Amino acid sequence: MHEYMSTARVWGLSCPGFPEEVSRARRWTRDILRGSPLAEDAELIASELSANAILHTASGREYGSFHLAVAVSAQVVAVSVTDDGGTATAPKAEHQNQDAEHGRGLGMVSAIAHRVVVHDSDQGHTVTAELYTDTRLGGHPC
Repeated sequence: MHEYMSTARVWGLSCPGFPEEVSRARRWTRDILRGSPLAEDAELIASELSANAILHTASGREYGSFHLAVAVSAQVVAVSVTDDGGTATAPKAEHQNQDAEHGRGLGMVSAIAHRVVVHDSDQGHTVTAELYTDTRLGGHPC
């Protein structure tokens, strides 16, 4: 990542809906953000959102896929995952018991990110987590 960027740069990666693609998405995000203080958080977010797409939507079915996008500007790093849909409800953060094996991913993303937005469409859902380079822009993470 370049220290002095005047415009946002966006990278995209489409992955088949196989569980092993989560580690690919994680590595890809880490490589893009190498040297950024936000790299570890973005990598964790990419991993959680990718896993959620595979586990909870049609992305994990035969011929399913998900799309990962990383947008970087001087002010924000945004990690987005778009799934194949196939669920009646949109993704939402649930307050699970800390010892629960499932259901904590989006809640964890919400705790790390400064802002999480879910967009629904006829084709699926896109979850975008934003990390601000300057916490004065959005305060502290929720």
